[in-house]
Amino acid sequence: MEKSDKIIVGISIGDINGIGIEIILKTFEDKRMFDFCTPVLFGSNKTISFYKKSLNLNNSIHGIQSLDKILHGKLNLMNIWKEEVKIDIGKVTPTGGKYAVKSLEHAVEALKNKKIDVLLTAPINKESIQSEEFNFPGHTEYLEANSEGESLMILMSDHLKIGLITGHIPVSEVSETITSELITNKVNIMHHSLKQDFNISKPKIAILGLNPHCGDKGVIGKEDDEIVRPTVAEIKETGKLVFGPYAADGFFGSKTYEQFDGILAMYHDQGLAPFKALSFGNGVNFTAGLDIIRTSPDHGTGFDIAGKNKANTTSFKEALFTSLQIFKNRKEYIELESNRIKTK
Repeated sequence: MEKSDKIIVGISIGDINGIGIEIILKTFEDKRMFDFCTPVLFGSNKTISFYKKSLNLNNSIHGIQSLDKILHGKLNLMNIWKEEVKIDIGKVTPTGGKYAVKSLEHAVEALKNKKIDVLLTAPINKESIQSEEFNFPGHTEYLEANSEGESLMILMSDHLKIGLITGHIPVSEVSETITSELITNKVNIMHHSLKQDFNISKPKIAILGLNPHCGDKGVIGKEDDEIVRPTVAEIKETGKLVFGPYAADGFFGSKTYEQFDGILAMYHDQGLAPFKALSFGNGVNFTAGLDIIRTSPDHGTGFDIAGKNKANTTSFKEALFTSLQIFKNRKEYIELESNRIKTK
């Protein structure tokens, strides 16, 4: 591999029946993208060629069999399977899941071995991807199991960063999962990430309440008064700028979220529903708290528009640029912390 200061972005191609490959190829049709990074797809020349032909795209692909052969200024394709694979555009199939896993596994292995600098994941289908090899609710849980640290799923845009205290679990299990320890852990992860990954020296974090109206003094549930408020008070004593709980409807309706650097929602849809209403198509999914950097677009596989040349690349590009900025911020933060330790 030729020497360069370009950040190497590994890209898993997601479900081969969805819009993942389309948004990847469309993004890198613009050769100016190579000024910012060196992309490496983990997939198959036959699969990529199928989409190039069917969508009439003109990407020049540099196929490689080893990551030591990466060329900067090119769209590199690491060929990890050679067999013919049946592509059923727009359909949920076991084959789509199987090869999504294969791409992800190789990309994560390259990330762990520092052959690539950051990981950008195209969308998967949570049904088709389930197998003996992949028994996780999604990317976040898989990455946590295959790296160091404790994960926090953050959906972010220029003006909004929402983390999830509980992730991909049934709503019926949320209240019993919420504990003081869990809230504290997620606050600590978000606080550290805002400093390390986003250069925010004194992050201001809001915590949303679990129950409607934060329980209305126990009338609609006791968790907010018995667990959330005391935990927020304890965290404040450590010097962190943490506030709440806030009733989610009023918090977003009154635009109170604009006053905070980060927000922690109690469960998946409490955070993602308002986020996607405010930022869908421009947002990024970032997995904070791990020793690796991974981002993805804020949308799914788009089976309804797959193969129709209608997929929008905006969120994918935002995810790409976000990963590059986080890589630079984290590198700078680690260097500063290292120098601070040496001077003590």
